[in-house]
Amino acid sequence: MITQIRGLHHTTSMAANAQENNDFFTKRLGLRRVKKTVNFDEPSVYHLYYGDEIGTPGSVMTYFPFPHIVKGKPGVGEVAETVFSVPRGTLGYWKERFQREGVAGLQDYEMFGEKRLRFHGPDGDGFALAEIDGDARAPYAGGPVPASEGIHGFRGVTMRLRDEGATAELMKFMGYQEVDRQGNLTRLAIPNGNGADVVDLETLPGAAQARQGAGSVHHVAFAVEDRAAQLEVRKALMATGHQVTPVIDRDYFWAIYFRTPGGVLFEIATNEPGFDRDEDTAHLGQALKLPNQHAHLRGRIEEILTPIVD
Repeated sequence: MITQIRGLHHTTSMAANAQENNDFFTKRLGLRRVKKTVNFDEPSVYHLYYGDEIGTPGSVMTYFPFPHIVKGKPGVGEVAETVFSVPRGTLGYWKERFQREGVAGLQDYEMFGEKRLRFHGPDGDGFALAEIDGDARAPYAGGPVPASEGIHGFRGVTMRLRDEGATAELMKFMGYQEVDRQGNLTRLAIPNGNGADVVDLETLPGAAQARQGAGSVHHVAFAVEDRAAQLEVRKALMATGHQVTPVIDRDYFWAIYFRTPGGVLFEIATNEPGFDRDEDTAHLGQALKLPNQHAHLRGRIEEILTPIVD
């Protein structure tokens, strides 16, 4: 069994409009944009990162805003909902805030004893806030949301599957333990994880397959401390038959990827070196940062990308 994974590192999704995406996460949710860069494989498209003060692993939501992308179709084989942790007693604040800001899809519900508020992102993205006691992670205090009500980071994700069996076994191999069941939902968690350490599996045998597009999660990343731990995880996954990519340098972390039996793309990402490797903490996310292989294209890239107004 793999023991190096501590919980989520980040979740990466797709969007249709960079400005709307930026406004939603920084002005509606009160997160900090910690990096403004470009898609490694398509440098004419932004890659935007939002999180806490320094982009702590387990707090970071990232986006590829493709201007002409079609809307995604929800279904099985995907991360259906990304859940953020907020302090107990704050959902009233958030519901009022979201109503005032015109956020769609508001729904109060309870899951595994947690009070939650479901809501949609600009492209119909599936999100929820969960009231969690004792989350010691510090919310970002420099945005429009007071720290007393602020988002601590992720609580976890919900994956929607036709059959949970193989994915549940994979999660257990990755160090997660089954902690509860509720109807067609199975909860797995990393003991003593990083706070973003819960994965819920929702089984829908007759549901249609998801089609990726704007509002869809592209992949979900799990956190390991460093490259040595990542190589141990890669070796263990390959030994059990998973097709894992070589290690890829993503500037702010190293990454490996593999497709799960349920169809969800997983990434294992390192906590090192972090988002302050090329910007000081006070100015994270302000300048457009380019990967080395695209640095010579800066003039052309800056002509193509529509500036984001903060």
